[in-house]
Amino acid sequence: MRIYTRTGDAGETALFGGGRVPKNDVRVAAYGDVDELNSVLGAAIAAPPADFQAQLLADIQRDLFAIGGRLASPHPKKVETALLKAVIDQQRVAALEAAIDRAENDLGPLQAFVVPSGTAKAVAFHVARTVCRRAERAVVALHHQHTVPAVILAYLNRLSDLLFTFARLANRKASVPDQTW
Repeated sequence: MRIYTRTGDAGETALFGGGRVPKNDVRVAAYGDVDELNSVLGAAIAAPPADFQAQLLADIQRDLFAIGGRLASPHPKKVETALLKAVIDQQRVAALEAAIDRAENDLGPLQAFVVPSGTAKAVAFHVARTVCRRAERAVVALHHQHTVPAVILAYLNRLSDLLFTFARLANRKASVPDQTW
């Protein structure tokens, strides 16, 4: 099997569960931004130190694949069996909230805007946070045209908060103070 199919050469792509849409369709933009977020998060994970929240971040990457699968499926009932491993529920949002709470216990109170700077790990988390916000905006745009489960919107919102908190925590663990504005 080749990686190229030539089926997208005219500017259309297939959706999971059937149908074709232009590559600039709001649905494709939403799951494309989530895919980009997953890649950028991979870069943040790879930045030293490698042991920083490794299991949680690996779980988040799997969650992002699940979200992408859900967003790429305009008719989830058609691919229900294939989407069994793509479950995002309120427990996943709660796990992000718990991670934020644990991280904030190690941080001082936030009293000013934080400039995205510091260690390579912190900066990578800041980049992931901004990509997450863009993905969230794209999913909201999709939601205005097609139903998107509310838990996906909540997950992406909470994830951007977690990535911000992890950027601050990465600096703190490296004894690098946050730069404030």
